[in-house]
Amino acid sequence: MTPADSYRPARTRGHRTLARWLLGAEWRSHRGRALVAIATIALGVALGYAVQLINSAAFNEFSAAARSLSGQADLQVRGAQPLFDESIYPRVATRAGVALASPVLALDVSVHEYNAALPVLGIDVFRASRIAPDLIGVPSAAQPLDTLASDAVFLSTAAQQWLHVKTGDQIVLQNGTALVHLRVAGGIARTRPGQRLAIMDIAAVQWKFGKVGKLSRIDVQLKRGVDRERFKRDLQKELGSQWIIAETRDVESRTDRLSRAYRINMNVLALVALFTGAFLVFSTQALSVVRRRAQFAMLRVLGLTRGQLLRQILFEGALLGLLGSLCGLALGYALAAGALRFFGSDLGGGYFPGVQPQVGFEPLASALFLTLGIAVAVLGSLAPALEAARARPASALKAGAEEGALARLATPWPALLCLLIAALLTQAPPWFDAPIGGYVAVALLLIGGIALMPRVTALVFGATSRGLAARPRSGVASTLALARLANAPGHASIAMGGVLSSFALIVAMAIMVASFRVSVEDWLVHLLSADLYVRVAQNGDTGGLSADEQRRLASVPGVARAAFTRASHITLDPARPDIAILAREIDVADPGANLQMTGPVLGIRDLHGDETPVWVSEAMIDLYGYKLGQRVHLPIGERGHAFVVAGVWRDYVRQSGAIQIRLADYRRLTTDMSATDVAVSVERGASVESVIAGLRALPFGAMLQIAQPGDIRARTLVIFDRSFAVTYLLEAVAIVIGLFGVAATFSAQTLARAREFGMLRHVGVTRSQILAVLALEGGLLTACGIAMGFVLGFAISLILVFVVNPQSFHWSMSLHVPWIILGTVALVMLASSCSTAVLAGRGAVSVDALRAVKEDW
Repeated sequence: MTPADSYRPARTRGHRTLARWLLGAEWRSHRGRALVAIATIALGVALGYAVQLINSAAFNEFSAAARSLSGQADLQVRGAQPLFDESIYPRVATRAGVALASPVLALDVSVHEYNAALPVLGIDVFRASRIAPDLIGVPSAAQPLDTLASDAVFLSTAAQQWLHVKTGDQIVLQNGTALVHLRVAGGIARTRPGQRLAIMDIAAVQWKFGKVGKLSRIDVQLKRGVDRERFKRDLQKELGSQWIIAETRDVESRTDRLSRAYRINMNVLALVALFTGAFLVFSTQALSVVRRRAQFAMLRVLGLTRGQLLRQILFEGALLGLLGSLCGLALGYALAAGALRFFGSDLGGGYFPGVQPQVGFEPLASALFLTLGIAVAVLGSLAPALEAARARPASALKAGAEEGALARLATPWPALLCLLIAALLTQAPPWFDAPIGGYVAVALLLIGGIALMPRVTALVFGATSRGLAARPRSGVASTLALARLANAPGHASIAMGGVLSSFALIVAMAIMVASFRVSVEDWLVHLLSADLYVRVAQNGDTGGLSADEQRRLASVPGVARAAFTRASHITLDPARPDIAILAREIDVADPGANLQMTGPVLGIRDLHGDETPVWVSEAMIDLYGYKLGQRVHLPIGERGHAFVVAGVWRDYVRQSGAIQIRLADYRRLTTDMSATDVAVSVERGASVESVIAGLRALPFGAMLQIAQPGDIRARTLVIFDRSFAVTYLLEAVAIVIGLFGVAATFSAQTLARAREFGMLRHVGVTRSQILAVLALEGGLLTACGIAMGFVLGFAISLILVFVVNPQSFHWSMSLHVPWIILGTVALVMLASSCSTAVLAGRGAVSVDALRAVKEDW
């Protein structure tokens, strides 16, 4: 072994000892600021991790519950319409390659006196036991034939708990305006936790709910050796477009597409706190590097290399990220467990009903968020670390050279490049049905806007300082404050970073939510133009008002007009959620009287011959490529029919697509004369209360659900606010992070300026004047940060409103700015920064003036 080889381990141990010593010294001297940075990272990781755990648990459980309904079927034969004639069943069951075919009639049936629907599955117990044995009813030993009884129903554990019944009790379901009494004959072999489900004999369901001769699907099990893809392709070709041949993976895809946009948006919004925390880490590390500039220069003189110094600073940042991430993972897990237990699994979105997921540890998600937290902290430390490594020891040892260390931050070209790329990405189409380009554009806009701060700060405060210098009676405090801000733009921009990033995100989210909320209110006012709204069997799809019942309802005294609607659905793509079909009375000459149109429409003169018009929602344009004037074939009626797209309307309810058709056309094509909803206009002079009493007096009046427009609007807005509860929480988190950033930055900068304050005391500036200077600096910096944050946040809100939301949920909205909310937040941040600067300044000015400047002697 050479002397050099024996020296190398000793040198390595020395470097490790030095690294631990520097880390311990920094922790002991500035523990508070490090804790704030750790808390910020922890909060960001916790929110993101909690949302991921909740969404993942709910989605996996909901998907498993949906898959359990298919059992071990290889394929499912469905009609493009909800129900189809059972005459197709023998044709499928006897086809070559089919081992077993099980008919199923699935209905969502309203439970009498409950504002929710119960999924009822009608099955052939002998065939279903071989394909889906878990979904078989378990009768009592005394009545083994209850699985075939016409009055027997088997309920899952969750359904029994929800309805507060047990074996032998009676339940009352609603079929249109009629009541169906059933006996609970037992439980179901196996269902998912929280899955509400009822099982009956298929013939009993057909009879009891007026669906004789109808099926929902046929579960098909193929023989061994049969090529499933080829069989599927041949069967689809043989049956035609009126039929949908689906697989289990299609069920999963439908579930995924139904909630994907909501889940992605929640995850991205949750990462906003982590993204904001990166700027606080940058501020913390930048101020730490500037304050220790002379120390690092001395270490360089004593033999520390640039690489070792760079690794030391990055290690400090990574340690902050590691501690914050570990705390965040623990907090996020606790938040997810608490949310699932006390608030449910949908976070207000309503996408995962009827499941009770349990939070579980996810190694991949945990590793991802741990890495994200560390990466955010390291990236926040990168620029200060590079500057410290590049600094020349001779110049860094000189007092007053701190601002020069931040000179590189004023380079505008990287920031301008980020803004240019962000602008280009706003024009990108969605990737994988998600606005990835829009999200990246928001991130680049934030980075570019904050990177421009040193240049903007120098320009703004430089011009203000020159203007104030021209005034002969300018005050001492204002002169000193503006001179400091104009000549130290690097420090000023660091102080503004936290304010800017947090306030920009607050502005963006507040404008987005306000725009959506106001747009929904306007849409409801346009949509709810009648005096009363009546519906049958809410949340259920069985029955409706018959033709005779419709005549009776329209003849109630005081009713001027009763506009009937029939709601149904069709399937255009087995891998996508169903399309809503809304048949209602629409005037072709003026469809905007009933619908909120988003552009030009086709009039009567634009329709040729016997063309049937339909009006499609914005989602149909994005998802299926429909265009104004396009001829489309829809599976409505026995063999389907050709329609022409006569207009596009705005729909804030069904993001998977909806189509409006005239009620007369729907009835002509389907022979379905029932109605599910009624819009009632009251005669002049008649009171709404008397009409409600007349409706209740009808023979079927007890089955009707009656609401006034104001009640519907209020209920809708409550659901809206619940859906955006997480967004409101994230806005509050952004405010807290911004205030933390202001407090930490101003405290650090004020304490680091003790020598400056000592020199001012020597030349006659009083302590009160120095505190006034600090308050003015804090106010001016925060005011500038708020102004720039508003501009940046407004630009981000444009991306959220006009790019992210249309690409995520397939609806458009108008722009609205909540001035009162934003003004209140701005005043709170302004007052906080001024008070924080003054409180931190008290400690700095309390140092004896002689001691404060002794390093310069």
